[in-house]
Amino acid sequence: MENNTSVLYNGKIYLEKGRYAQALLIEDGVVKAVGSNEEVLPMSARAEQIDLGGKTVIPGLIDSHMHLYNVGKTLLAIRLFGSTSMQEVIDRSRAFIEKHQPAPGSVVVGRGWNHDYFTDEKRMPNRFDLDKVSTEHAIIITRTCGHMLSCNTKAIEMAGITASTPQIEGGEFELGADGQPNGIFKEHAMGMIQKLILAPDYQQSRDILKAAMAHASSHGITSVQTNDMYEDNYQMVWNAYQSLVDDGSATVRTYQQVGFSTVEGYEKFMADGFRTGFGTAMNKIGPLKLLSDGSLGARTALMRNDYADEAGTKGIMCVTPEQLDAFMAASKKNGMQVAIHAIGDRAIEMVLDAYEKSMEHDGNPLRHAIVHCQITDLPLLQRFADNQVAGLVQPIFLHYDMHITADRVGEQLASTSYAFGTMDKLGIHNSYGTDAPVEDLKTMDNIYCAVTRKDLSGFPAEGWLPGEAVDVETAIDHYTIDGAWNSFEEDKKGRLLPGYYADLAVLSDDIFTVCPDTIKDIKVQMTMVGGKIVYQA
Repeated sequence: MENNTSVLYNGKIYLEKGRYAQALLIEDGVVKAVGSNEEVLPMSARAEQIDLGGKTVIPGLIDSHMHLYNVGKTLLAIRLFGSTSMQEVIDRSRAFIEKHQPAPGSVVVGRGWNHDYFTDEKRMPNRFDLDKVSTEHAIIITRTCGHMLSCNTKAIEMAGITASTPQIEGGEFELGADGQPNGIFKEHAMGMIQKLILAPDYQQSRDILKAAMAHASSHGITSVQTNDMYEDNYQMVWNAYQSLVDDGSATVRTYQQVGFSTVEGYEKFMADGFRTGFGTAMNKIGPLKLLSDGSLGARTALMRNDYADEAGTKGIMCVTPEQLDAFMAASKKNGMQVAIHAIGDRAIEMVLDAYEKSMEHDGNPLRHAIVHCQITDLPLLQRFADNQVAGLVQPIFLHYDMHITADRVGEQLASTSYAFGTMDKLGIHNSYGTDAPVEDLKTMDNIYCAVTRKDLSGFPAEGWLPGEAVDVETAIDHYTIDGAWNSFEEDKKGRLLPGYYADLAVLSDDIFTVCPDTIKDIKVQMTMVGGKIVYQA
């Protein structure tokens, strides 16, 4: 970031709970002073002056778990988010092909469908549905959760998958009534089809990341903890990110959550010099990111008991306890932080077991975390607190999940799940994110869901499990300073206090005083990273 001196004045600037200021002085990308207009303006005679006109300013928002690279790719693919019918999925896909005219035999991808929203047929698209889109192109469309995809017959043929193809550990592809693959692939089996998708080259990767960063900036996001680096691409993706930092075009700070499927690949990554904390203030390595189970919507989240709405199904175990122990041993040896995706109660239990064995009651100095931690009971949450394990949660998931959770896991377990208020009462570190592109980077929707416990249509009027709601200041803190804690940066990021990065968002309305139901309507009018304006409406 370029050095700069500026002052924002005549505003309502959130400092911390119960503390606000009118003005803020920025020097060389860092907050130099905060206070009243009368206190700060005399310090800033040579600074660029920005009159806030009474607007509210909050620290730049930190998305604690998402996939920025995939956000960029999704912006360039068939966008199926919000589709309300099977026919709409088919129509949107056809329209995309008509507009872009891909060559016959090429692979066309999309994301965002959710069959639970369909009003015509409440089922997952299969190859016969997607054959209506095209029989000349391989059509691959991923469910919004990212744990299941559908493809057409052309894609199955190109991948060489038949009824006799063995199933893959940690995944499943479905067979239809004819005994042949029906085009629905779950968890690790998705890779059998996704291998058809050509990886973007270096320049395309830069363009994808720039588009994604611009989208994030428009929603007041100044830092992301993003899972984009994997066993087969980590050097290329790291280089693409770092090149944006080096040429000054990065508009979002990144903390890389790195994914591996083998301990051998993970150890090579560390042998290449990568460790938690390696990098710069704009781009650094964060935790190992593992996947222990799937998603609730796809019934692949790993449960202790059968799904209430599908007897005989407990979900999918994507990594075994023995594999977890091996990853944890390598992490401990190399001082690597770990964050593991776990949604079902059995998956959460399994991850907590692995953490406890690795930490040996040393207080979790590496700040290991569980991503999502959705289906919980009180004993599980108490284990988070006892072991100081952090939760990286997504309040926006309430918009959809409140409508299916009781059906999936039963009323009793649902009543202790998505327990954000209880996490606070127990003193559990928890931070907010979106898991984008699973959900869009609409930060105000995320805060609205945390505060109101309602879906985006305002249902239910009293909120779902309203005792788990949090107040606005708490929600902002979970989206800022608590996200900074994950990356060991709580002394320099996530607050607008002297010595902290001048990362901030200017809002159209006062989020602290508006009716909570209207929080989702607030717009971000300006975003700054290191004192530099990276977005302005």
